[in-house]
Amino acid sequence: MPHSPEDKKRALNRIKRIQGQCEGIQRSLEAGADCAPILMQMAAVRGAMNSLMAEILDSYIREEFAGKLREESENGADIDELAKLVRSYFK
Repeated sequence: MPHSPEDKKRALNRIKRIQGQCEGIQRSLEAGADCAPILMQMAAVRGAMNSLMAEILDSYIREEFAGKLREESENGADIDELAKLVRSYFK
């Protein structure tokens, strides 16, 4: 969980946008809209959720493992490498 006020606010704003997108999908389904636009919106929601998950996971890695990894790494490059690797799985 992001602990700084700015990070927490940014994460909450993102989840609210995702929630709005999901509500839009629900309205489209209820209205009987065409499948293609609904599927595109669903893909956008999935991408947004993956991006948020990567951001929160990055924050977790940096907060929980930074001290442990820094003991073995002089400049924190291992932390950056790990965060980059994890983000690559969500793309």
